[in-house]
Order: sequence, then structure tokens, then C-alpha cells
Amino acid sequence: MERDIVFPGQFLSENKADSGPGTYVKDGKVYSLLYGIKNARNRISVVPFAGKYIPSSKDFVIGTVIELTPSNWIFDICSPYDGLLHVSEYPKRVESGKMPGIMDVGDSVLLRVKDVNPSMKVELSMRERGLKPLNVGRIIKVVPAKVPRIIGHGGSMVSMLKKETDCEIFVGQNGRIWINGKDSDMDRLTEAIDMIMQQSHTTGLTDRVCRFLRNKEDADTDEDLAEAEEVEEDESGIPEDTYRKVDALLEETDE
Repeated sequence: MERDIVFPGQFLSENKADSGPGTYVKDGKVYSLLYGIKNARNRISVVPFAGKYIPSSKDFVIGTVIELTPSNWIFDICSPYDGLLHVSEYPKRVESGKMPGIMDVGDSVLLRVKDVNPSMKVELSMRERGLKPLNVGRIIKVVPAKVPRIIGHGGSMVSMLKKETDCEIFVGQNGRIWINGKDSDMDRLTEAIDMIMQQSHTTGLTDRVCRFLRNKEDADTDEDLAEAEEVEEDESGIPEDTYRKVDALLEETDE
């Protein structure tokens, strides 16, 4: 079953109390502000298909260091606005001269948005459990507007992805996702996330992705077994001319 796709200016409701994020009210009626998916769970909201990430306090994000100052790391956070991490927001005391040895330009880091002021100065923090530089795993980029679909209602989708792939997952609300596990498991997880992106407007997606991952795992296991059988057969099968060469060597030795 497809969800309703709506366009900017499209009429949504006669009741202005139904207006939620992504909508506006005109003459007491509710209209869509965006091109996206209509969600009428409580109030009516519209989840956009695309758009830049706009930072908000308490968001979890994945940033990439783009510059260092004597007291700040400056991060690209997939937004029109850069994020600033002051040395005081690092979990341990840091001397200015040692900052590049901890995090340098190009490094990716798990962060949380501490505050966003009216002029859009974005302050970041690492003073929470689990926030750290990323030295292993992969980072996948997705459309920020589709992050809620990857997380799922009450975290249902991301919990299923972790369980079925045995991977660590950190979903940044800025459209970057960090995954870590065996290469084969990360490959499966990457395919599943791509599937979510393509089918984000459909219902029953969590169950469908779960079935995909289980079928994919079975197929990969069968392929691995087939390869193992081929290797075993090759190692145990000795060509006839090998026996002849051995016999010839033995005859030369006897002589």
C-alpha cells in the first residue's frame, strides 16, 4: 500500500488544528508546504523527499573535521552551517597543541548538537557516552529527510537491522550513518539501507527488509558452501600425470 504523495500548496484538511510539520494554515485550512509524504498519525505532517539538514539541539550527527583553530574543531555536518566543537566539550582535557593528534582534518566523529543559537551558530559536544572518533567501519550517506524511516517507529527498523546483520549502527540525523561489522555483514546492511531509501514511501517496509536480509544471508551461506566444496574437490583430486612424474622421479632415484 502506497502512502499519499503531496505537493506544495495541496489541500490537506479543513481543520487548522491538524496542522503539523511541513504544512501551513491559510483561511483556517491546512495545506502542504513541501513535496513529500503525508503522515496523518496524529496531526497531519509532511516528510520531505529531499532537503538539507537543518541542525537542532540534541540531534545526533556524524561530522567530518574541516578546520582547526586554537580552541575549536570545525566540522562539516552536511548542513549549510558548520558545527563547532570547543576543546571543553571533548571528554578529556586537551592542550591546544595536541588537538591535531586527537582529531585532524578529514577525521569523522560521532557528535551531538549541544545548542543552536538564532544566528545558526552550531555548538557540538562529545561529552556523552558512545560519542567518539571513527577509526573503523563505513559511513553511508542518505537523504536527511529519510533518516526517520531508517530509525523506524520507536526504533523498530534500526533495531531489526542491528539484529539481522550483527552490525553496530549509528544513525546521524544529518544523513550520515556509521556501520561496523564483518565486511559481508556490512555489504548486506548497505543493500538493506539502499532498499529503505528506494521504498521509503511504502508501508510494511520493516517486515519486507527483514525478509530480504534473511534471504540474502541464506543465499550468501549457500554460495560460501559451494565455494568451499569446489576448493576441497580441487585439493583432493590429483591429476594422473602427477603420478607419472612421481614414478619417474622414483625410478631416477633407484638408478
